[in-house]
Amino acid sequence: MGSQHHRILVVAPGDRRAGPRTPGMERQEAVVTDGTWSGFVRTEPGMVSGWHHHGAYETIAYVLTGSLKLEFGPGGSDTVEASPGDFVYVPKGVVHRESNPSAEPADLVVVRAGRGEPTFNVDGPSQT
Repeated sequence: MGSQHHRILVVAPGDRRAGPRTPGMERQEAVVTDGTWSGFVRTEPGMVSGWHHHGAYETIAYVLTGSLKLEFGPGGSDTVEASPGDFVYVPKGVVHRESNPSAEPADLVVVRAGRGEPTFNVDGPSQT
């Protein structure tokens, strides 16, 4: 839906569309405008996603359930972990992969600000 809409919208769970695919993750688009992408992301227990980045988008994720582990940096050597109630910020273009080390699905609300394609799947992070 473009930014030309001039009314307030409600997007119910059944109204969300399949979002960009990354192995190991289920993304559902809620609202997409010229400068934002928002939606819901689920990673099943024990699942590790493929390596990816979000191009020219900055990403903010809010963890609802489960646990979120992000690997990034040279060779994927840096990690952060987040729990329910935590916000996570991922800068533009940072190659990363997500995993869920918990015993329940990791559900996230995600908002991205930027332009262009919102997701690029890659082979992995640089070694330097």
